[in-house]
Amino acid sequence: MYNFDEIIDRKHSNALNTDGFRKYIFHADDSMSFPYSDEDLIRLWVADMDFATPEVVMDAIRERLDRRILGYTQLREEGYYDVFRTWCRERYDWDCPTDKLLLSQGVVPALFTLAKQLCHEGERVLFLTPSYGPFLYATLDAGREHVCSDLIERDSRYEIDFDDLERKASDPQTTLFILCHPHNPTGRVFGREELERIADIMQRHGLWVVSDEIHCDLLRLSQSHIPLAKVMPDYDRLITCMAPSKTFNVAGLMVSHVIIKSDTLRAQWKESNFNFTNPLSIAASQGAYERGAPWLDALRIYLDESFSLVADYLAEHLPEAKFSIPEATYLAWIDVRAYCDDNLNLPLFFANNAGVLLEGGDAMFVHQATGRIRLNIACPRAVVAEGLKRIVDALVRHHR
Repeated sequence: MYNFDEIIDRKHSNALNTDGFRKYIFHADDSMSFPYSDEDLIRLWVADMDFATPEVVMDAIRERLDRRILGYTQLREEGYYDVFRTWCRERYDWDCPTDKLLLSQGVVPALFTLAKQLCHEGERVLFLTPSYGPFLYATLDAGREHVCSDLIERDSRYEIDFDDLERKASDPQTTLFILCHPHNPTGRVFGREELERIADIMQRHGLWVVSDEIHCDLLRLSQSHIPLAKVMPDYDRLITCMAPSKTFNVAGLMVSHVIIKSDTLRAQWKESNFNFTNPLSIAASQGAYERGAPWLDALRIYLDESFSLVADYLAEHLPEAKFSIPEATYLAWIDVRAYCDDNLNLPLFFANNAGVLLEGGDAMFVHQATGRIRLNIACPRAVVAEGLKRIVDALVRHHR
């Protein structure tokens, strides 16, 4: 019914994936060259999909275009709130407080705004590492210091060091905790007991908490997601960020949900963000939540099968690599330290020696990411297979 094996040409569409990788990954201009032509590069890097956006989303956009005017737009129709509330109830058994819901042009722009609003001069931002890079970038942009609480790795599974988290959260200068849940890049889905311990620490020390839950729909079939807000229903200093962007491959429409419990902070947000949005973004998002569940269910099956391919191929051809299938996301987090030196520039190495674009190392993921690579496998399985073969061949040659 859905053709996830279709290869779609994205070149010359202003796509960051195909046309902007030199600047984003390598901080270089278009003159940067590789032994492989651009057409031969395998792109497993930026976290959007190479799958066609669901037809129900495209239909919703077409229906909105038929209204023929694309003027200034604010989210006012109750139908949108009803659809999103229903999605949260059915997927997470959570009654999302949509009267607290605001829109942002993305979770990352929201993080940049919130870091400035919630963390003042002399205060610090705390997050778990390895970390999604923009957590650090938002902190630096706000002129604040950051504090890392390293996750503990046991047999390729990452767990929270609660003693360390408690110690760092107890510092009076640490006032904001940004949680990635499910976690990027490791793919962990934090369970109720873990979330309750996080909630206890943050509430006792009075930290603001931003829970980035953008990957919450992209679960393995055996997993379920618990919104942090479900565990902290009465905590006024909690902000939840969700979006259709990763789930339905509409990141370019720049729309996300920011659920702010604090009346004061919500008023500040409205003053600084004006709450305007793209009319096509509203239509696409509503269409996705209203009619996109069957597509998502099929996608999850496809991704589970692709992750099994990754696990089996690495076990056979790169046995010293450390990898376990993530509980969520479409991102494979692989430890290849057994095959390379710690000082190896991983993205540059694989671009030059394998013709594969990927992200990895501390330069991308803040801390505790040396020797790890992140592969985006949300692409046709033939592309994943070719990318894996090239990665393995390059590492084996390098390790000899």
